[in-house]
Amino acid sequence: MYKRTHTCGELRLSDLGANVALNGWVSTTRDHGGLIFVDIRDRYGITQLTFNEETHPDIFKIARKLSMEDVISTQGEVRTRKKGAINVAISTGEIEVEVVEMEILNEAKPLPFLVSDRNSAAEELRLKYRYLELRTKDLQRFMSIRHKASQSVRNYLSSQNFMEIETPFLMKSTPEGARDYLVPSRIHKGRFYALPQSPQQYKQLLMIAGFDRYFQIVKCFRDEDLRANRQPEFTQIDIEMSFVDETDVFAASEGLVTQVFKEVIDVNLGAPFPTLSYEDALETYGTDSPDLRFDLPLIDFSVYARESDFRAFESAECIKALVIEKGEGYSRKVIDQLSEFVKEYSAQEGKKALEGLGWMRYKDGDLTGGISKFFSQNVRQQIIEEFRLVDGCLILTTGGMTNTVLPTMGALRVEIAKGEGWLDSKSYKPLWIVDFPLLEWEEKDEIWTFLHHPFTAPRQEDVMLLETNPGEVKSRAYDLVINGYEVAGGSIRIHDPDVQMKIFNLIGIAEAEAKEKFGFLLEALTYGAPPHGGIAFGYDRLVMILVGTHQIRDVIAFPKTTSALSLMDGSPSEVSKDQLDELGIRLK
Repeated sequence: MYKRTHTCGELRLSDLGANVALNGWVSTTRDHGGLIFVDIRDRYGITQLTFNEETHPDIFKIARKLSMEDVISTQGEVRTRKKGAINVAISTGEIEVEVVEMEILNEAKPLPFLVSDRNSAAEELRLKYRYLELRTKDLQRFMSIRHKASQSVRNYLSSQNFMEIETPFLMKSTPEGARDYLVPSRIHKGRFYALPQSPQQYKQLLMIAGFDRYFQIVKCFRDEDLRANRQPEFTQIDIEMSFVDETDVFAASEGLVTQVFKEVIDVNLGAPFPTLSYEDALETYGTDSPDLRFDLPLIDFSVYARESDFRAFESAECIKALVIEKGEGYSRKVIDQLSEFVKEYSAQEGKKALEGLGWMRYKDGDLTGGISKFFSQNVRQQIIEEFRLVDGCLILTTGGMTNTVLPTMGALRVEIAKGEGWLDSKSYKPLWIVDFPLLEWEEKDEIWTFLHHPFTAPRQEDVMLLETNPGEVKSRAYDLVINGYEVAGGSIRIHDPDVQMKIFNLIGIAEAEAKEKFGFLLEALTYGAPPHGGIAFGYDRLVMILVGTHQIRDVIAFPKTTSALSLMDGSPSEVSKDQLDELGIRLK
């Protein structure tokens, strides 16, 4: 192998006449009779190599045997390309290297898919050969952006006096929401460690220890049912601060995000970010992670619907509508397709499906078509005036249980935006969601459960309600949302051990269990715990937004499938009986 002097994206006209050594992968080969052109590639770029049969016949013969993705080492002279051969699409497009020496370092077998075309294979095959997919132009760019983002994060937080401190991966199993991944102890048979769902308790302990500004880019593990943008192991930017309130956490987070977006993709976000209450987000957008790149709010249609003769609305707890200003292009076929979308989406998670969509169109001064016949002239006029309808406006509406209507209409809102092309990939709309309920009632077990985690502080003015009306207590939690994705979530924490015990009692954790599960934290709170709060960024999701993809697996070097399988290495896998015996484990 020749010691490389330059990368494959480095040479320019200023290097003409230089003798250079390049190492990399064969990207393409083109045989023009007495000349062979080979593009050699590494992660920095592509350089065109030329092999001349007349001047170097031995090397020319070897070049004829080259296949895609062979690994080669070359030496040669930098020359200018002929005018008609200049490639303005690449940075090295004005030069080429005439090869005088070459060594084939490794011959590649026929590829399972084209590295030059990531879409030439289904995702399952690409995940099986992930090391090949990582050679593709897209994933090379995605990993580069991920690297730049992590450097920007570390630089910013370090400049703001945050200390990077590592926390353990082997910890005590505690009830925090999702299932733990358990790790059996060989030395202490019958006992288990848990992989951290987050460093939540450790970072609170660091605040008690006096490290008032902590951060960590850390792996977290949750054994939960997976969705498209979830992984069993994922990365967080974990942040905690002492002697702060919500505004301090917001300021630190906004400074971090604005710097990352500016340094990595040259986008100015502009801070401070707007805020929206949890309740208003649900009522207006149907979700607590709204996409604000387009203006299509959910409208309360119950007043008008209940004055109609449309029986489907008679017993509806919640009735919402969307008004599409330029709805002329929505044919009956399109409306029927959207109605089917509503039926299918609303039927998820065992809920009672909605019956579909009612619709009306404003034309020539009146509402016509669809369910308009069930509304009196007077009510139709009220609707026209209230919504300031113009010709072509289309109203889509449905009714049912609140917890079904809101998320379904929120999803329909996004579906319409996709069809209209309103989701500008170059536009970014961050906002804070605040005023979450502290607790929610779990019907199945008839018990209160936490909405975020059990260490989230209630609003000070609501503490007394913990004993009389827990459902009305608002938390000091907050989420950062960008373009419909929850990018970060956090809260001001409970630093009073008495309040912490009240929360444990409310969610069904008795004092004895609390001391067994969280005794170390409860005791630490009695030794002078400062008021503190923090936030955790879903780093994979943040990078996903930065690179402009909609699939979180695209930005993780070696991801799992949605069923938590690694197709490349075959994990999870069976282990030997000897290993199980050593751990004192017997499979059922």
